Amino acid sequence: MKPVLSARYELPSWVGSKVDWGATYASDAERMALAVELSRQNVEHRTGGPFGAAIFERESGRLVSVGVNLVVPAHDCTLHAEMVAFSLAGRRLESFTLHGPGLPEHELFTSCEPCAMCMGAALWSGVRRVSFAAHGVDARELGFEEGPVSPEDHRYLAARGVVFEAGPLRAEARAVLALYKEGEGVLYNG
Repeated sequence: MKPVLSARYELPSWVGSKVDWGATYASDAERMALAVELSRQNVEHRTGGPFGAAIFERESGRLVSVGVNLVVPAHDCTLHAEMVAFSLAGRRLESFTLHGPGLPEHELFTSCEPCAMCMGAALWSGVRRVSFAAHGVDARELGFEEGPVSPEDHRYLAARGVVFEAGPLRAEARAVLALYKEGEGVLYNG
């Protein structure tokens, strides 16, 4: 087997037609609607798992980046929607942190409560708030393994300036998870 010395991924081509980069997303409902729509489109286009995420400037509502789950098509267990959004935000802002000098506060909206890996990445990313639609139990009911996530983890992160909270559109996000299951989507970590 030949060693692999580089990795590359990109968002599916449909993302460009579904995201309005010039829009201002003023409310939590608008921000979450984008994350959930990204998850739905990812399932409908069969370009990855049933998860979507978006990073916004907290005050202005300006969209900084989006992500969809690319685990199966990219053969990479780390390419959860949140991880893709963090990576693309850092590249766009040319910063390893979204909480750097001169940067506004950022927040992540994600279609499902982050797994253990994405929770850790939220701390390191520099976002100050994470809002999720579907809950971890909704993903576990589908068969996804979310790892060791507990209320203590949320308190730990809150003490370090990162608030995790349930947001709007849980039913809509759960419907996307169900759509994925009905379409016999790959459960890649259970």
